[in-house]
Amino acid sequence: MTREILNLDTSVVMRLLVQEPADLYRAAAVFVEEKLRSDVPVHVCDLVLAEAYFALQGFYGMPKAAALEVLAGFVATKGLIFSPQARGVLATKHLAKAKPGFVDRLIHGAGHLTGQTLVTFEKAASKLPSTVVLVAGKEES
Repeated sequence: MTREILNLDTSVVMRLLVQEPADLYRAAAVFVEEKLRSDVPVHVCDLVLAEAYFALQGFYGMPKAAALEVLAGFVATKGLIFSPQARGVLATKHLAKAKPGFVDRLIHGAGHLTGQTLVTFEKAASKLPSTVVLVAGKEES
């Protein structure tokens, strides 16, 4: 028998984060709480966190710092499973003003964990290990 493992979509995560509309929030919250009580693993992937980050800002009008604060609180939710890099990135001090920012750090972290080198044009990414910054036909490490 295969054990059930869940991965929440952005539509569910957004209901949990903003608690609107109320009926969808209740449905999401009840479902997730029941699964967690039943010891079903409930994951939230980095891509969903990135989508939620942009939705909080773009659709709900939250400032970057507020959106990051909401996500940092969400990753502290007992029982939900997040990647180590998501937890680490959201624990970065002054993340709202950090360069590179939240999503770029998630992208870097996912590759870095598997031994990959990030290749980018983002100069700020040079602060991160295992990163090559391309500059007008040449590369810097």
